[in-house]
Amino acid sequence: MIPAINASAIYSTLGNPSSLVPLAVKDVANSLGLTTGSYIIGDKLEGKDRFLDEFGTQAIWLFGLPVFKKITDLTLYKALKIDPKADVRLLDTPEILDKAIELEKDAKLKKSLEKLKTSPKFSKGLALTKFGIATALTIVSYTMLTKYRHKQTKEAAKKEILAEHAKQAKALKQTKDNNLRTTFGEFIKNAEENDTKETTQPKVSFTGGNIVSALKDFMFDPVKNLMIVDGSITTERLSQSRNGQEFIGYTIKEGATWAFMYFASKPIQKYLEKQALEKHNKSIDLDARVIESNELKNAFTNKSVVEESLKNFPKNATDVEIYEYLHKNPDDFIVKMAKKCDEIPTLPKSELIDTRKFIDIGNYEEKTGIKGVYAKIENLLKQYNASGETAEEFLSKVKSLKRKSVLKNLGACIAALGIAVPAIMIAVRYISGDKDFRVKEDLEKELALNA
Repeated sequence: MIPAINASAIYSTLGNPSSLVPLAVKDVANSLGLTTGSYIIGDKLEGKDRFLDEFGTQAIWLFGLPVFKKITDLTLYKALKIDPKADVRLLDTPEILDKAIELEKDAKLKKSLEKLKTSPKFSKGLALTKFGIATALTIVSYTMLTKYRHKQTKEAAKKEILAEHAKQAKALKQTKDNNLRTTFGEFIKNAEENDTKETTQPKVSFTGGNIVSALKDFMFDPVKNLMIVDGSITTERLSQSRNGQEFIGYTIKEGATWAFMYFASKPIQKYLEKQALEKHNKSIDLDARVIESNELKNAFTNKSVVEESLKNFPKNATDVEIYEYLHKNPDDFIVKMAKKCDEIPTLPKSELIDTRKFIDIGNYEEKTGIKGVYAKIENLLKQYNASGETAEEFLSKVKSLKRKSVLKNLGACIAALGIAVPAIMIAVRYISGDKDFRVKEDLEKELALNA
């Protein structure tokens, strides 16, 4: 079922740290800024090279993983008659998997869960294979794009240089100076002197602690999965830089990309949430779809609904008991809100829980998972009770603060990636006196030497 596109869904998606949409928005801004900067500082040839690099990489970066995963589902999983939607993380909580099998009424879904349980090693191996294939093919696609881009740019540059040389030769012939080599003598000397000043390109590597324990997070979080692809892209861009100019540019770009694409958003959002709490005594950490829903407004208007839900929820029960409660109490307010913000996955066109999917029971203190939904609603109700405002007034302010926080967060990252980074790269080129497109200059030097 395609979710309804409305304001709450948009703000929810833009504020979701596990969504690819905010990454795409930030990357488009970065690509536009860098491409424009290349046309400004360099020439048409450099602009075309940058355009192909940025937007070609973006297409592979955003669509490579989901497309290759889907292909694996339709080929490998289908051939083995395995349900690709049966989440192997369920194997880490055998009690919950057993409970899911017990509660599932659909024979087909029950069979998927039973097959998962009876072949744990095979299922995990298959999931790892799918993850590995999709990631590897995405990286290979980028490598092929890079080789294609380098070849196309070199051919285009060669055509421009030969045309320029032909023009120069005609002019020199008219002045009876046919010695083209002398024309490039001083240029070659300067180029060789500049080459000695170029920074040695370091080999970039990305290492971690316990890779095995962290792998599941990367497998099932699309944003973290992209980090692996980005790590490969960064490594290849730096190691395959065509000259010192490109290496310095990529160093600035890739450093900023990692900072504002992956790491800055979370602390920025935490800061904005803290400001909303300290200045307005309003928590804005709930999903926008919950904050803006009529269900929340009605529940706060008739407080007995939410108070009864908070009271009945088995707060101190075991994870498997909470899991069972989610299934047996579909009309519970906390359960409904958890479904609304996708903490509880449901079957298409249904409010029934999809037992094949992993449900994060979470943590109250860290406000994660199902327990996090409980804790956030409980805090917001306390603030509402202390506000002296009507439910509509209170939630209207919460909604406004939430929207502003999402826009400020995304806006700060867009400004950094789309404006500040391209400006810095242009400034570095001007300050260093390395304004012209070096790829073309290097090729021109090569042609002059071989003349």
